Amino acid sequence: MNRRQLLFSSAALAAAVPLACAPTAVAHARLPRRDEIVAVLRRVADHWIGAHTDPGDNGWARATFFSGLMALHRMTGEARYLAHAQGWAESHSYGLIGGVTTRHADNQCAGQAYLDLYAVEPDPHRLAAIEECLRRMVFVDRPDKDDDWWWADALHMAMPPFARIAVLRGDDAYADKLYRLYLHAKRAEGGPGLWDPALGLWFRDRRFVPGLPGAVTSPSGKPVVWSRGDGWVAGAHAKTLKALPPGAPHTSEYRATLAQLVGAAGRVQRADGFWNVNLADPAHFPGPETSGTAFLTYGTAYAVRTGLVGHRAFLPVAARAWQGLVTTAVHPDGFLGYVQGVGDRPDSSQPVTYDTTADFGVGAFLLAGTELAALC
Repeated sequence: MNRRQLLFSSAALAAAVPLACAPTAVAHARLPRRDEIVAVLRRVADHWIGAHTDPGDNGWARATFFSGLMALHRMTGEARYLAHAQGWAESHSYGLIGGVTTRHADNQCAGQAYLDLYAVEPDPHRLAAIEECLRRMVFVDRPDKDDDWWWADALHMAMPPFARIAVLRGDDAYADKLYRLYLHAKRAEGGPGLWDPALGLWFRDRRFVPGLPGAVTSPSGKPVVWSRGDGWVAGAHAKTLKALPPGAPHTSEYRATLAQLVGAAGRVQRADGFWNVNLADPAHFPGPETSGTAFLTYGTAYAVRTGLVGHRAFLPVAARAWQGLVTTAVHPDGFLGYVQGVGDRPDSSQPVTYDTTADFGVGAFLLAGTELAALC
């Protein structure tokens, strides 16, 4: 048995939090009607916009909100959502933190919303910064350097822009660069990579990889598999697969990896529909958490819709998660609670409560709901 299997076998993970099957209302949750889902999405989006008249910076957290808001705009055609996103992007001149020379994936996340806005109105100015930034990484600034994505979150922030520019410009060099960056994160970062093929789950970064010197564990000595980290990875795969043609190189690997992640997550879903902040230790800051759950719901719903996983087995997983989010985290006025704040592990930004929220959590919720509504 290799060192990862010794410390964290698939059987041990599955036993840690068995898939909920108790005869409760949440365990037998149904997928709501499309109009019911959209009504909740509008309430949550409207509350966030009303409470944050300043649209905010163009960092990864606010950019994730606008990715979700643009998904809701595409579904509803609501002009207010488009105007809010346009106002945000224009206030930053469609630029990136760090400028076009940045290689940091977090800074490139804003490009996702800029690409969404370009799809509505193809003004070249909207893509100038994100396209030049990625062009430099592909062709100019150390094009053979492929170790930039050293943390799991980076996949969500930067995979989709690379994929979309590749398709938009008909240039496979962007998709090739994407895959090399992805492959490093998956199979080489820290030595073994952040992905555990036996588990189908990802460690947030090398500090949490079992067997590496000083690997972080939970207080009970179990590995740390952060649910939002795996949620970021699920969202990255879903968005990238949406962007790339079905027969594009490496899409079969992206599909298989997402299917495996969704399957592994489904086996450790809580009875209330949420996922624990530590997928490997339910006693490590137990309680509901919205952002990781929303992103895993998004990935699961996409995998069900596209046939990557079985409808009969995994639609209930997505429905339970949505029911848990709506009944537990969404306040009557649309405030979205139980969002763990900025961080990199279960311990970050604790405690997580009914009254903790964040822009990226709202964005994840909007992405999850729009993907679920597409199943109705």
